[in-house]
Amino acid sequence: MTSTATRRPLRPLDRLDFTVSGPPQLTEAVARHLRLLGARGEETGGGDRAGCIALDGDGPGPVGATVAWADPASGLVDEATVQAATGVMAVHGRREGSPRGLAVDYTASATAVIAVQGLLAGLIGRARGTASPHITARADRAGLLAVSQYLAAAGADEGEPTELAPGGPPFTSAEGVLFELETLEPAAWAVFWRALDAPADALRAGWRPFQFRYATACAPFPEALHAVTRAHPLPRIRRAAAESGAEICVLRTLVERAAEDDGAAPWSLRPLTDRPTPGSSRSRAAPTSAGPLAGLTVLEAGRRIQAPLAAHLLGLLGAEVIRIEPPGGDPLRGMPPACSGISARWLALNRGKKAVEIDIKAAGDRRRLREMAAEADVFLHNWAPGKAAQLGLDAEDFAEVNPALVYAYTSGWAGRVQGAPMGTDFMVQARTGVGEAVRPEGETPAPSLMTLLDVLGGLQGTEAVLAGLLSRERTGDGVRVDSSLLGAADTLTGPALRRAACGRNARRSAGFRHPLPTADGWIAPSDESAAAAASYDLRALSTSDALARLAERGLTATRVTTDLSTLHHDARLPGAVSRDAHGAPAVPDPWSFA
Repeated sequence: MTSTATRRPLRPLDRLDFTVSGPPQLTEAVARHLRLLGARGEETGGGDRAGCIALDGDGPGPVGATVAWADPASGLVDEATVQAATGVMAVHGRREGSPRGLAVDYTASATAVIAVQGLLAGLIGRARGTASPHITARADRAGLLAVSQYLAAAGADEGEPTELAPGGPPFTSAEGVLFELETLEPAAWAVFWRALDAPADALRAGWRPFQFRYATACAPFPEALHAVTRAHPLPRIRRAAAESGAEICVLRTLVERAAEDDGAAPWSLRPLTDRPTPGSSRSRAAPTSAGPLAGLTVLEAGRRIQAPLAAHLLGLLGAEVIRIEPPGGDPLRGMPPACSGISARWLALNRGKKAVEIDIKAAGDRRRLREMAAEADVFLHNWAPGKAAQLGLDAEDFAEVNPALVYAYTSGWAGRVQGAPMGTDFMVQARTGVGEAVRPEGETPAPSLMTLLDVLGGLQGTEAVLAGLLSRERTGDGVRVDSSLLGAADTLTGPALRRAACGRNARRSAGFRHPLPTADGWIAPSDESAAAAASYDLRALSTSDALARLAERGLTATRVTTDLSTLHHDARLPGAVSRDAHGAPAVPDPWSFA
């Protein structure tokens, strides 16, 4: 059988035309992704609050979408104010102990991907016999989705398992080189630090906050560990990592990433098999009210965030999602804090899914999984590189039992970076210059401890699966889909990489998106008003008085959400946060169809 790596790429939007207008922050990535999927079109510019997209040439009339920052009545007018209101600044700022804005347009990037998801879902629904909807995607909902795990934990029945306090990587060598450390094993953590003569009490105290940093966005481990790495040259630190099984990654700059950037799409779609699938598509028509993917089945074998989030979104679009869990169930179900005995964070990504326990190490269970895939529409996983092939569960193996399957792999690197480290969120941030991009000029680069790439990578994984399903609707043939955290990093840093490639300063100016303190909280000016607002000392004023003072001078700002549990009652986001059947906070669907 021909390798999927050598088969032609698929462009499911070939022969479609699009028009895009609106603020470039919200629309540029939409246009780029539509072009990468084969559509032809133009960008016409437009206003600064909302954008419009239309896809035409495939069926009765166009499929349209609107992208916007938020409800006009909310006062949220741009990236800065959306980050402030939705809790993104609060979560990203936990490392420092105060809210900080991301110096990249994170919610705008996520909104663009969500808009393309909606357009693809609309085309799939139309191909399956439902009406053409109009899609709306808003940055405030994208921001809430990005913090959904942290929000769920803030509203749980019990407190966090570890302290929420300032601190975290990266570490610094004796030469002043910044690097990230990664390991998923406590034994490797201990051996690494012992090899560097770290105090025993410090390495013991450091493991738990290090382990939970994905969940808490901070890692208040002992300062002694930072002192240890500053006392050793990088070659010795590398040896300690090699001997222990831990991995390190030196932080790279945006200029370095721009020099090696190959301009590849954030995902790839190729035929699952070189043999045409006999007959037509497997999908079944579904009523509009059930969602464009109603009647389809997704098998998800995912861990942590990236793949589970991708499958969660497919479920919100109407698909039945069945999680493949190890014997005894997913151990993350018990990760504290809990709501009604189930991990609040786990519920944020997995509520509504069914589950089947399968031991993929057992031959009989692997046969059972292949039998399930024979009746499914999508198989999605994020196993370690090479694991699927070792187990006989790779795309070629599933193509034998279901040549009409969409086989999706959400990875760290997509095989695009030679000698890449472990493909986890923070390591990919370090390797791709994200650690520099998220902080303005003059600040020490540091990957955000908010799981930026896991979330954006999950969004792009959903986008790629939808593109694969649309291709299958048109041809009846199965599709191999690959997406990655690397692709998410390149989407997020795209504007900075283009500045770097042109010899311009890739980083934002000093002080960019720094909230301003008030007597009882923080406010965030819009990007347009930030320079003028920074000239006022607001520390003696209440937050409401400070906002009024700026408004009198024609400046736009909003209150920074510092306690995520208050989002339930935030007037800027009315009705946006609800409770699920377990009592866990739940954010709204990221798109709406009308």
